[in-house]
Amino acid sequence: MAIKKDDMKRNSLSAKRGVILLSFFMALLLIALVGRLGFLTIVKGDEYRRIAEEQQYSGSKIASSRGAIYDCNMNVLAQTASVWLIYINPSKVTDKNREDVIRGLVDILGVDEQELREDIAERSSYGYFKIKSEVEYTEKTAIMEYAREKEITDVIFNDPDTKRYYPDGTLASTVIGFTGDDGFGLYGLEYFYDEKLTGVDGKVFTLQDGLSYELENGNKIMYDPVNGEHHVLTLDNEIQTILRSACITALQDNEAENVYGVVMNTKTGAVLGMCNVPDYDSNDPFTISDQKTLDKIAELLDEEEKNKAISEARFSQWKNKAVADFYYPGSVYKVFLVAGAMEEGAIDENTSYTCHGTITVGDRTVKDYNPIGHGAETPLTLLVNSCNTFSVYVGQRMGIELFYKYFDAFGFTEKTGIDLPGEGTPVAGVTYHSPEISFTNSNLVSVSFGQSNQVTPMQVATAVSAIGNGGKLMKPFIVQKTVDESGNTISETEAEVKRQVVSSSTAATVASYMEEVVKRGTGTNAYVAGYHVAGKTGTSEKTGVEEIKYIASFAGFAPSDDPEITVVIVIDAPGGARYSGGDIAAPVAGEVFEKVLPYLGIDPSYSEEELAKLSEPAPNLVGKTVSAAKAELAYSDHTVRVIGSGDTVVAQSPEYGRSTPANGVIVLYTEENMPEQTAQVPNFIGMTVAQANQVAVNRGFNIKISGSSFSSSSVVAYKQEYAEGSELELGSFITVYFKTSGISD
Repeated sequence: MAIKKDDMKRNSLSAKRGVILLSFFMALLLIALVGRLGFLTIVKGDEYRRIAEEQQYSGSKIASSRGAIYDCNMNVLAQTASVWLIYINPSKVTDKNREDVIRGLVDILGVDEQELREDIAERSSYGYFKIKSEVEYTEKTAIMEYAREKEITDVIFNDPDTKRYYPDGTLASTVIGFTGDDGFGLYGLEYFYDEKLTGVDGKVFTLQDGLSYELENGNKIMYDPVNGEHHVLTLDNEIQTILRSACITALQDNEAENVYGVVMNTKTGAVLGMCNVPDYDSNDPFTISDQKTLDKIAELLDEEEKNKAISEARFSQWKNKAVADFYYPGSVYKVFLVAGAMEEGAIDENTSYTCHGTITVGDRTVKDYNPIGHGAETPLTLLVNSCNTFSVYVGQRMGIELFYKYFDAFGFTEKTGIDLPGEGTPVAGVTYHSPEISFTNSNLVSVSFGQSNQVTPMQVATAVSAIGNGGKLMKPFIVQKTVDESGNTISETEAEVKRQVVSSSTAATVASYMEEVVKRGTGTNAYVAGYHVAGKTGTSEKTGVEEIKYIASFAGFAPSDDPEITVVIVIDAPGGARYSGGDIAAPVAGEVFEKVLPYLGIDPSYSEEELAKLSEPAPNLVGKTVSAAKAELAYSDHTVRVIGSGDTVVAQSPEYGRSTPANGVIVLYTEENMPEQTAQVPNFIGMTVAQANQVAVNRGFNIKISGSSFSSSSVVAYKQEYAEGSELELGSFITVYFKTSGISD
C-alpha cells in the first residue's frame, strides 16, 4: 500500500522533533553534569579532599599532659605521672602458652585468676583485651621481662598511660579534689579548672594503602598536643599542715562531727590554708576515711541502705564544707553588728547600757548566758563579755533596714566568689531574712546575737578580714597564677576590693575591741604571747537535728595593729561536755596563730609583763667550775642539776643562748662523752602553769608555755607536745598548751 505524502511529512516532523527534544535533554544533562562537577570541585572540594585524605591516612591521638598543681612555694600538690596499660591479644593464647600467660598476669599484676580464665575463654577470637591500667614501672618491667622469658611477647603488650598523683593525698584533699579514670576533674580545683588543666590532645596521621596498611615511605601529618596549664595556688603547705593538724586534734578531742578551718591573708583575700576534717585521700577518694562513719555503715543490715549510706558518706567527705555549709555564727556576728551600728551613729564608743541578764522586746524575752547580768556596759564590753541583751538593744536601735544594710554589705547575702566549686548560695527567706520576704521585729531580736541568719565559714573569713583591713571587703581567691611548662606566667590573680563596708576609723575601733576580747574576754584561749591577736568567739545551736547539738567557732586576725592573717575555726557538733566557742574553738585558733605567725617571719612584740614571765637566754657555763656556775645561777630562779663527778662544766642543757624559763632547769655535765641522761615525760594535763612548771623542773625538763594566760588560777593544761612516758634528754623543752576552762561563749 502506498504511503501518503502527508503521512511522510508527519513522520519526518515527528523525527525532527524527537531529535530536537533529545538534543535538548542531552544539553540539560550536560549542563547538570557540568554544574554538579563544578559544585563538587569548587563548593565541596575542600570537604571531599579532607574525606579522601582521612581515608588515606590512619589517625591516632597524642595525649596532652594535664597541668600540675603547686602550692605557693612550688611544692607539688597534684601532678601527672607516667604509668602503663597492660593488655593481651586473646586470639594468640593457645593451649601451649595459656598457663604461662595466666600465671604471669596473676602473680605479677595481682589480677583475679578465675575472672582472667573466663575472660580469655570468652574472648578467644579478640585481638585486644585490657588487663590492668595505671601499672607502675616496676610492675610493667617485671611482666614484660616475664613475657620475653616465656616467649609470649605476641600475647602480652604494654602502652604508655598516665595517672594523676597527689604526693600528700590528704593534706588539702577537699580543696584539690581528684580526677576520674578518664583523667578529667571530678571534684575541687581539679573540677573547677578542668579545662585549663586538661589541655588539648594532639594527633598523628599516617598514609595508608587501599587495604589500610601503613605505607613505609608515606608522609606523616602531626598536630602537637597543647599541655595543660600549671596552677600555682596561694595555699602554703606548711600553713596547711599546721591548720590540718590543729583541726584533727580538735575533731578527736571534742568528739566532733566536723571541723572546718580557714587561714587567709587579711589584706589580699589570698587563702593560705583551708581544711575540712574528716577528709580523704585524693589518691583513693572512694575509700571512706572516717572510722566512726565506717562503723555506723557496718551496723546496717539492709544492702540497699548500706549502699545508700556509702554513697552519702563519700559525697560528704568530698564536700568542701568551709565554702559550702551554712551555720548560725552565734556571737561572732556581734563584731559586724557593732561595726555597722557605730558606722551609722546608732551607737558610739560611749554608749552605755546596763545588763540585768534579760531583755524583753514585744512578746520575746532574751536571757543572757550570765543570769545575773554584766552590769554597766559600753560597746567595748559588749564584745568582751559577749553580752546578748546589749546586742538585742543595739539591734533595736538600728532597726530592720539598717541591720540588713550591713548584713548585706559584709557579704552575707551573696557568694564570696572564691574560685572553688560548690560554694553555698545564700537564699533570701531560707538562709537569711530580708525585708522583702521574712524580716520581722521578732527576727531582729535573734539575728542581733547571731541566731536565725546563716553564713558560711568562708563568708565569715572575708567579713572579719574587712574589719582588720580598714573596712575593705576583699574577694577571696586560691589560684595565684597559671604558668606554662617553661615557668612563664600565663595569667595572674590580682587582689580585688569588692567594696568599702565601714570606714577605716570604725574598723580600727572595732579591731581594738576584738583585741580586748582575746586579752580579757571570751577569747582568752586564743591569746599568744608576743602577738596581739584580735578575735571573737561564738556558740550557736544547730537546727533540724533530733538531739541538741551546737556549733563552736572563733574568728579573728593578728597582729591586731597591722593584720597579716585571718583565722576562722568552726567545730561542728562537739560531743564532749564542753561546746562553747571560747572553750574549744579559741584554743585551736591560738595554736594556729602561734605557729603560723613566726613561720611568716612576723616577729613577736612582748610587753614588759610578758617578758618578765617568759624566758631569758641561758648563760655560757661551759669551761667554768661547778661552784662558779652555781654561783652565777644563784642570781636567777633556775634549778641546777649536775651530772657527773668532775669539777668543770664540759656541756650544758639548754645550750648557751637558748631561751629558758626564768624558773626552769639547767643541766650541767662534768664528764666528757657521758651517755645521754634521760627521764620520762610526766602528764601535765589539768595542771595550772605553776604546777606544770614545778613538775617539769623536778623531772629535769623545761616547759614552754603556750595559750591563754600565765597567771590565772583557772588556766589549766589541755595538751602537751610529747606524750606521757616519752623518754627525753634532761634539760629538754616540752611545749604545754593552756586554756581557761568554763568560758561560756
